[in-house]
Order: sequence, then C-alpha cells, then structure tokens
Amino acid sequence: MSHATAPELENEGGPRWDLRGRRLYLCTPDRPDLTRFVDSCIAGGVDIVQLRDKHLPETELILRAQELQRVCTARNVPFIVNDRPDLASRLGADGVHVGQDDPDPATARAAVGPRALVGLSTHRPAELEAAIGGRVPVDYLSAGPVAATPTKPGRPGTGIGYIRTAVARSPWPVWITGGVDPDTVGPLVAAGARHFVVVRWLTEADDPTARAGALCRAIDAAIDTAEAGSGNGP
Repeated sequence: MSHATAPELENEGGPRWDLRGRRLYLCTPDRPDLTRFVDSCIAGGVDIVQLRDKHLPETELILRAQELQRVCTARNVPFIVNDRPDLASRLGADGVHVGQDDPDPATARAAVGPRALVGLSTHRPAELEAAIGGRVPVDYLSAGPVAATPTKPGRPGTGIGYIRTAVARSPWPVWITGGVDPDTVGPLVAAGARHFVVVRWLTEADDPTARAGALCRAIDAAIDTAEAGSGNGP
C-alpha cells in the first residue's frame, strides 16, 4: 500500500507529484518479468519506480519504459527514467533522475518541463552544498550509497554522517541509497531519513510483494519510534 496521500498537486505550475508522503523508491534494471515484478513491488508498498539500465539498446529501452509507464500510471505511482531527460520527455515519463556526470538539472528541467520530477544524486557534502547554493531546479535529492554496493561499483560508502547532513541541509526530500533493508533502516531513520531507495532487496527477492511489505513495515515502525521519542508523534 502506498504511503502517498496527495498524488497530484493543486499547483498547476509546479510538479504534478508530491513526494513528501512517499517512502519506498524502487530502482530496477530491465528483466524478463519486468512489468510483473514491478507490479508486485508496488503491491507490497513501493511508491516510486525508476528504470535504470545502461546496457539496453535505445529502441528496446523505449519499449520497456513505455510498458513500465503503463503499469505505474495504472497504480498511481510516479515513473522515473534514469539519466535521459530527452527520453523522459519523449515518453512523457513522470520524471528523470540524473547523476553528477549526467546532464545537469537545468538541462533536465528544460527537457521535461515544470510538472515532471527531476532528481539529483549526491555523494558528498560538496555536491550537496553545490545543489543547495546553486538553487538547482530539482524536486528531490538522493544521498549515498551509505555502504558500498555492487550497483555502484567503485563508489565508497558515505557513512551515516553524510545522511544526517543531507537530511538536515536539503530543502528537498532526500532519498537514501545503499544497502537499505529492514535491519538497516532504524539507524538511518534515527539520523533523520524518511525516504529510501531499494535495489537488491527487491530485485533479488523470490517474493517481491512480501519483501516490499516487510521493508515498509520496518520503515513505518522506525519512524513511529523516532517521532514518539522526539515528541512529534500523535
């Protein structure tokens, strides 16, 4: 079940999607059962989906993205394209996510327009401060990977200190990447995190719906505990 309560914003000039109530972001490569897999993940609680596959030929990438867009639209979940603002615009995707070495956020925003989402990866304080100070036209940041992960070969983990800094400093929602699972979300929530990106926890699952549900419950429980401890709970 999605945590989102406001899928479409009233402000017609701004982004269509409000990410503040969304907590579990699936980043997936292509796979033979892509649409069934993603639908199963959404059934378990995933509420944002990104297609990230750097090896597919463009024609096939377009076809797979179109299929996934249909699944996400039917489920009221934003669909994000990785790296390619031009492709996101061509498909009418809900947004695009760019990294530090991809087209810059201003280029991405110009391509997808004001109502689509633009996300930006950050891995260190200097990148975070550049995004904040430059007032880049994004809707969310990602921060991490907290721990080194095979999905980002050669990139060291940031540690939890960077997560704490990113959440405290960012004016936008911050999505935490790297080794997110039910055992790791507690310390991340304690550091201020409320939004999480998952890859292997779901892509390697025999039962994606059950695994997504378990992770959502762990996130909810950790947030409830943190907010009760801070006096911000109900």
